[in-house]
Amino acid sequence: MALRYLFARRSALSYVSRLALLGLILSVAVLVIVLSIVNGFERELRDRVLGVLPHISAQVPAGLQPSQWQTLVKDQSFAGITALAPYISGTALLAANNKIQGINLTGIDADTYSQVTDIVKYTSSQGFTALDETTYGIVLGARLAATLGLQIGDRVLVVLPVGAVTPAGALPRQRRFQVVDIFNSQSQLDGQLALITLNSAQKMFRTAGRVHGLQGRLDDLFLTQQAQAGLQNALAGSRVRVRTWMDTHGYLYQAIAVQKMTMFVLLSFLVAVAAFNLVSGLMMIVEQRKNDVAVLRTMGADSRMVMGLFCTLGLLLALSGIAFGVLAGVAIALGLPGFYTQATQWFGLDLMSQYFIAYLPVDVRVEDLFQVAVAAFVLTLLATLYPAWRATRLLPSRVLAHE
Repeated sequence: MALRYLFARRSALSYVSRLALLGLILSVAVLVIVLSIVNGFERELRDRVLGVLPHISAQVPAGLQPSQWQTLVKDQSFAGITALAPYISGTALLAANNKIQGINLTGIDADTYSQVTDIVKYTSSQGFTALDETTYGIVLGARLAATLGLQIGDRVLVVLPVGAVTPAGALPRQRRFQVVDIFNSQSQLDGQLALITLNSAQKMFRTAGRVHGLQGRLDDLFLTQQAQAGLQNALAGSRVRVRTWMDTHGYLYQAIAVQKMTMFVLLSFLVAVAAFNLVSGLMMIVEQRKNDVAVLRTMGADSRMVMGLFCTLGLLLALSGIAFGVLAGVAIALGLPGFYTQATQWFGLDLMSQYFIAYLPVDVRVEDLFQVAVAAFVLTLLATLYPAWRATRLLPSRVLAHE
């Protein structure tokens, strides 16, 4: 009977009901789109940003001798740490094509560094192999190379903010490097990181064979305390500062999680408003079909049957609105990255320049679609109860008195 009311030639869908149904579709679609974008940021932070960043680092101000760090790198007994790599890092300036850019200059061991970061996956040619084969080679981020107008094969001047004092004044330490590769991870590192060999870094920073510390990769991203304690104990004889990704990006990960929950709750109110707008539509349907209700009650239908009839009719409207809303939300969410890329090219905008990635990520998850559908279904079910109850209060004698 609910299907007959819904698809009858004299349809039960009034103008108000259609507007309420459209509002439900839009609110569900908006909720799906927003959750998909938040999921995209969470995924990119976890897989891309934390993929190219070492998960844990131990900095020793006095430095580590080759015998010390080589022993630790070969030792695989650290709890939760799958690989370790030595590094030398400091602030420097790059000068090329009459442009200057501040960078984080990092000296690495090509063999071990590729085990603690995924940067090599985003290089354009040979990755760390070319860096290892060149005496003074340097690997730059794509955004950094674009800022300085550099390509593979070009030469760039690296200047350190330290140097010797001569009668002519202070002379900064500098050396020319050749760009051997460019990585494009579409993260913040593209605009601030430059990689050179460990040997070149030792000469530039005058560390006399020492390294500044160790960087590592965790087996489980969230077991940071155990790995931190193990590395701290291994370097107990030195003044060491051990930091994990939770210290540098943990606040961002937590903020994304809180934002997702907040957006779900807030936008659920939008779905609730759209769902309860169905009340007015269903009330008009009850008024339109009151003669039918009176006839049914006269023929022996009880209140439970009448209430079930109008609840079913409301739920059919709700299910159609939820289904169309979810489909529209998924379609729009999947098309947003391409639209953002085209809009960026058309209008010359870079709206994501202040974020840790340079593009709009989207991740549509089935579990989120299920949660949205269930939440919208429960809210619409509650919205149908009052009109259905009002239908049971109709008195057949009064309704049929003027027929």
